Amino acid sequence: MAQETELTASSFCDIVREHARLQGDIAAFTFDDEVITFADLNAGSNRVAHALSALGVSKGDRVSYLGKNHPLYFEALLGAAKIGAVMTPVNWRLAPPEVAYILGNCEARVMFVGEGFTDVLAQVRSETPKVEQVIGIDAPDHTGTDYRIWRDGFPADPVMDDIGLDDDALQLYTSGTTGRPKGAVITHGSILSSRDPAYDAEIRKWQEPVEGDVTLLAMPCFHISGTGTGITTMIAGTNAIVLPEYDPSKALDLIENFNISKIFLVPAAIQILLNHPRVNEVDFSRLKYITYGASPIPLELMKQAMEVLGCGFVQMYGMTETSGTIVALDPEDHVPEGSPKMRSVGTPLPGVEVKIIDEEGEEVPANMVGEIATRSTKNMRGYYNNPGATEETIDPDGWLRTGDAGYLDEDGYLYIHDRVKDMIISGGENVYPAEVENALYAHPKIADVAVIGVPHEKWGEAVKACVVLKDGEELTEAEIIAHARKHIAGYKCPKSVDFIEALPRNPSGKILRRELRAPYWEGKDRAVN
Repeated sequence: MAQETELTASSFCDIVREHARLQGDIAAFTFDDEVITFADLNAGSNRVAHALSALGVSKGDRVSYLGKNHPLYFEALLGAAKIGAVMTPVNWRLAPPEVAYILGNCEARVMFVGEGFTDVLAQVRSETPKVEQVIGIDAPDHTGTDYRIWRDGFPADPVMDDIGLDDDALQLYTSGTTGRPKGAVITHGSILSSRDPAYDAEIRKWQEPVEGDVTLLAMPCFHISGTGTGITTMIAGTNAIVLPEYDPSKALDLIENFNISKIFLVPAAIQILLNHPRVNEVDFSRLKYITYGASPIPLELMKQAMEVLGCGFVQMYGMTETSGTIVALDPEDHVPEGSPKMRSVGTPLPGVEVKIIDEEGEEVPANMVGEIATRSTKNMRGYYNNPGATEETIDPDGWLRTGDAGYLDEDGYLYIHDRVKDMIISGGENVYPAEVENALYAHPKIADVAVIGVPHEKWGEAVKACVVLKDGEELTEAEIIAHARKHIAGYKCPKSVDFIEALPRNPSGKILRRELRAPYWEGKDRAVN
C-alpha cells in the first residue's frame, strides 16, 4: 500500500484518501475520549472542503487557526488543502498586536478559533477586516458558528480537485530579523519530499512507518514541530495522541496508557519530563524513539534521558523554511559515554544537500566555519508576499541560507557553532532581538536598547535587554519587562535587564552584540546553548 500511495500521490490529501480506503477503521487522531479514524478524517475533511467552498474560499486563499492543539485543526487543514486553500496557524502565545499583524499579513478569509481565544480575537477584529467568518472549534466561549454543526451541514462526497505538488499547503510564521514575522509557504511537494520513491533505499530506520505506531503530539501546532508531526502521522497511516499543550504529567499518563512509541520534544521539555516526581515509576519499555531539536542538548541531560527513558534518541536539525528536519543524528550515534559525533546534529537526510559557505556565498572546506546552506525539495517556496526576504534567503540555484554558522567534518557530520542571524532560541522558541527592541523602544524613558541571548540552565538561552535610559530618567527591571508584555508574547520578553551607559557600536553605527554577549558566553566552545 505504501509504495502504491507514494507513486501516485500528487498531494498529501491523496495519501489520506488512500488510508481511508484501505484502512479506514484505523485511528488517525485520539483526543481525550474521542477517536477519529482515517475514514472519519477523510469524510470530515471532505465536508470542510465543501463548507469552505460555500463561503467563497478557493485555491490560494488563506484560512487561519488560533488555538491549542486539537485534532479538528488537522481535519480543517486537510479540508482546506483539498480545495487548494492554505492553513495558517497562529501562535496562541502571541500578544494581540502580533496576532493582528499575522492575520492581516496572511489575508485570512476564514478564522477557526479554539477554546480560550475568543477574547483575543475580539480585540483584533477591527484590525482584521478581511476575516469574513469566525468558526469555533469546541470553543464554548465562542457565541458564533460552531465547527461541528457547520461542517456537518455539508456532504462527505469526495472533492474534485486539481491540487499538485507545486501548490501551497501550509503557511507558518517565523520571527522576523527586522521585527516583523514572515510567512513561510510550504507546498505539497515539500511535505511529501521525504517520501520520494527515489530515496526509499536510504530511508533511516527511525523514519519507517510501522503498523501500530502511536505518536504523542505534544509540541504546538503553530510550529513545524507540531503541525509537521500531525502531517507525518497522517501520511504514515498511524495514530497521533493529541495533547492541547505540553504537560509532563499528562504525557506520562499517555505513555503508560496508550503504548506511545514516538515523541518529538524540545530539550527543555525533556528536562521537565525527567524532573517530574513520577518519572521513575513509569514503564517506558514500549517507547521506541524520542526525536528532539530546536536547540542543542547538554551531554549530562542526554545521559540522564538515555538512562531513564531507555529508548532511541534522534537529534533533528531543520527550520520552518525547510519544512522541518533536514539533518539528523541517528540513535546509533548517541552513546552514554559521549563522543565527538554527539556534538554534531548528524548527517543530511536522503535527498538533502548541505554545504558551508562564506560571506560571498562560496563553499568552504571541511572543518571551516561558515553559514549553513541547504538545497532540497523540502525547502519552502518562499515568504508570503515578501519577495525581497525570499531573495535574501534563497539564491537562484535553490540554496537556502539558514542563518546558522557551523561546519561539516570529513565524514559529513554537521556541527552548529553560532548563529549568523541575531536569533535567540529559548525553550525551543525563536526570538529575534529586533522584535523585542522595537517593543522596548516604545517606552518614553528608554534612549537605546540592545537585546541578546545569554545561557540559561533550563531554557537553553534567555532574553536579556541591555538598556540605556534617557538623561535623568529612572526605570526598574520589572517596569521594563511589564512594558514589553503589553506588546509582545511573554516568551519574547526579557528575563533580565542590564542598565548601561552606552551601547557598543561600530563606525557605521551597528550595535556590536558580540561584545555585549561575550562575558556571558566566556568559557563555552560554541555560542549557542
